[in-house]
Amino acid sequence: MRHVTGPVAALALIAAYAAHAEPVVVEADGYLDVVTGRIVRPAVVVVDGEKIAAVNPTTRPAGAKVIALPGQVLLPGLMDDHVHLNYIIAEGWETEPVRFTGADFAMRAIPHAEATLLAGFTTVRDLGTGLGFSDVALMKAIDRGWVAGPRVVPAGHALSVTGGHCDQSTGLGPGVEPPEFMSGRADGVDEVLKAVRYQVKHGAKVIKICATAGVLSFEGPAGAQQYSLEELRAAAEEAHRHGLRIAAHAHGTEGIIAASKAGIDSIEHNSMMSDEAAAIIRKNGNFVTPNLHLIDTLKETELPPALAAKQAYLGPLAIESFQRALKYGLKVAFGTDAGVFPHGDNAKEFTARVKHGDTPLNAIRSATIVNAELLGTPDRGRIEAGLLADVIAVAGNPLEDVALLEDVRFVMKGGEIYKQPR
Repeated sequence: MRHVTGPVAALALIAAYAAHAEPVVVEADGYLDVVTGRIVRPAVVVVDGEKIAAVNPTTRPAGAKVIALPGQVLLPGLMDDHVHLNYIIAEGWETEPVRFTGADFAMRAIPHAEATLLAGFTTVRDLGTGLGFSDVALMKAIDRGWVAGPRVVPAGHALSVTGGHCDQSTGLGPGVEPPEFMSGRADGVDEVLKAVRYQVKHGAKVIKICATAGVLSFEGPAGAQQYSLEELRAAAEEAHRHGLRIAAHAHGTEGIIAASKAGIDSIEHNSMMSDEAAAIIRKNGNFVTPNLHLIDTLKETELPPALAAKQAYLGPLAIESFQRALKYGLKVAFGTDAGVFPHGDNAKEFTARVKHGDTPLNAIRSATIVNAELLGTPDRGRIEAGLLADVIAVAGNPLEDVALLEDVRFVMKGGEIYKQPR
């Protein structure tokens, strides 16, 4: 039997039900049908094992355990396609790659994974800070029931050009970085192919490549393209050959366009997307993943001056790019970059998106059915019979007040309860 710990006001974190001998019935005032966009009332969800057996059936199974959630609305478990569970901006973060081992990163990720799950996120994609394949280790620990956390789709090491955004030794002295942290560094098509294959060999379930420079690294302008179209295409084709999706960190316009043309599945950050880039993305069908909450929460005064300048420059452009993505009807996924801000605050991204022009329903769909499509996981993202029993609840209608998602009251993942009101 699993259990989770930690204080949560007015909530009891209860023992999770391991293998249910009998079905479980979850009753609530209603549930959000994310496909039709309406609240269905009432809500009776029958769970058998790790899957949903029925929704609002005419009869209920005899002997079922009943979980009553009066005054609450059920939603599918949320999905965040851009987190860094073993990462947090804190004193000394710049030199951690040469001070920490893979075990250090994996251990630090454990409470972050728990906080993310208790915030209602039952699936996450961990993008490219898995030094020492610590994200792969975390995925395995969660899947084996050793620790509590969401389902993790790990990327291992992000691919980077030498001296690029995801080159962990940039800014350090020559020879400082130990060899085990060098596996993502790749220049030229041949090295890119080898780097992708190395991540797959050691358990990566998605590939991340840094198409452009970035903010939290000590190389050049944040928007500068770093990988060529040929290198990006080689990475995408190799990832797809292994049946994996690929995500590209891309801030600048040229890098965004190159990532789209290369067949990258999702373009992360997408901060300087022009009208031309938006039209190309719409034609090619790539997903885009903006991160808006971090613009409000990442305090530039806590960053080294060079990095603070990049953040101040990109912030307003990223908001404009998000609004342009809505205007062009792009496939906007839900990703937060959690780790840049505290883990467990992922749902604040919903509020940020609505603040900048999205609707609550569209934002929620991005974290459910859109991310299910992006991740290639049709077994989740909706409350429907036959899907995984990933179900959360909030105290009210999130279509009227999306901030309710910042206070999730009930969390079930795979039929196991991790959080429930007293």
